[in-house]
Amino acid sequence: METDTRSPRIAVVGAGPGGLTLARILHLHGIEAVVHERDRDRTARAQGGMLDLHRESGQRALREAGLEAAFLRAARREGQDLRLLDHTGTLLLQEDTPDDAPMERPEIDRADLRALLLDSLPAGTVRWGRAFRHATRRPDGGWRLHVEGGAAIDCDLLVGADGANSRVRPLVTAARPAHLGSNTVESCISAADRSHPELAALVGRGNYWALGPGRSLSAQRQSGGRIRVFLSFHTPEDWLATCGVPFDDRDAARRALTALFADWAPQFRALIGACDEPFVPRPLSALPVGLTWPAVPGVTLLGDAAHLMPPVGLGANTAMLDAAELAREIATAPGDLAGAVRRYETAMFERSAEAARESARIMAMLMSEDGAAGLLRFFQPDGGNTADA
Repeated sequence: METDTRSPRIAVVGAGPGGLTLARILHLHGIEAVVHERDRDRTARAQGGMLDLHRESGQRALREAGLEAAFLRAARREGQDLRLLDHTGTLLLQEDTPDDAPMERPEIDRADLRALLLDSLPAGTVRWGRAFRHATRRPDGGWRLHVEGGAAIDCDLLVGADGANSRVRPLVTAARPAHLGSNTVESCISAADRSHPELAALVGRGNYWALGPGRSLSAQRQSGGRIRVFLSFHTPEDWLATCGVPFDDRDAARRALTALFADWAPQFRALIGACDEPFVPRPLSALPVGLTWPAVPGVTLLGDAAHLMPPVGLGANTAMLDAAELAREIATAPGDLAGAVRRYETAMFERSAEAARESARIMAMLMSEDGAAGLLRFFQPDGGNTADA
């Protein structure tokens, strides 16, 4: 088969963990990739909570990116700690991580991970303020990208790493995310160790989950003494618009959300009441499990753009593994992009379907009426001892 010997022109849409990992590994192989990102700069918006990077996926991708040592310096072993409660405040499970425990799934702030990846790339790799509008097929192969804030860009391979609401996805499939029957609200307690030491001690060093009928509350310890708080409501898609919570007024939203947990134990209302950042509402959705598409020359997807799944800890890891595997296929045969994409997609479809099925199973368990008991069984399938209340 005749191959193209020139270096391929690769355009990545989206500077999330997947897109940046892809650009980094390609760079190590001497292949340039340009990342087009809608944010105006790297500080344009908050990056959210913590990520637990799994040894076999996210950590593997960082090893292939030459960033494992830097990641382990930034990661928090103690972030693997877990406290699980029901809505009455009964402690069902407490797992504390020994100081010498292996880094199986250490936590890292999303912002720290993004900074690690950004700092590993040559200047100019990420083009900020370049929101992708659409792409047109070139007569001689490849695609022409049309972005805000810049001229049209030609590429041989377009990679959509632009998340749940991907604008690249329609080039390969008409599939759209469907609402999961759950909506989340996110906020944060800044400087919790100083301002609310009793709540900092309550949450501990890692993850704090409380599940009850129709609702859940989780809190994550972040670096700098911050605690990120997530409230989940198992409600229809329009609930965020009809619930009456004034999300554009932080103080009023805090009062309204606290009232929605009036029948829960007092410490949960205290966590909501301590939040001093805006309350950000987000509906949860997912793509069909096992989504595939016929090969489309010169374009592919990775991460949430390809297989958006419930947010239970597998999404970012799967995206980064996607990136590592796509980069490896391209580096192996840079003159045969069609073959590289075909091999990547074949493996990715199978692997992501398994992760999506597992995520859907966990999400269904979390949304069930006995979610706390179900999650306890998930963490202790052998019926181990639970924590004392």
